Amino acid sequence: MSRQAITTPEAVIVGPYSQGIRAGEFIYLSGQTPLDPATGRLLEDRVEAQTEQCFRNLFKVLEAAGLGPDQVVKVNVFLTDMRDFPAMNEVYARQFNQPFPARTTIGVASLPLGARIEIEMVARG
Repeated sequence: MSRQAITTPEAVIVGPYSQGIRAGEFIYLSGQTPLDPATGRLLEDRVEAQTEQCFRNLFKVLEAAGLGPDQVVKVNVFLTDMRDFPAMNEVYARQFNQPFPARTTIGVASLPLGARIEIEMVARG
């Protein structure tokens, strides 16, 4: 099966990976941290603002693939502090229509660049 890279300048890449890969009918989006694409810097703010920035970045990659939030089938959320779960959850709930995508939320020791959150997605296109 071939892989087609999906990229956009409206989301930041900080390593040797693709922002998204189309493989068959699925789009696999790499994890996005709350980097501001205008500055390339980490949004140093509360987890709500960081969560919103992660989704802005992810949705720009989805848009580059010709898709939107309604095509997302799975989301993985990584938090450095599980006490941020309720605040992240409030922002998350505003990103999708019901039925919501399947989701896993995992507490981790640390994330790249000192981010409090990282989010990755799988969409079906």
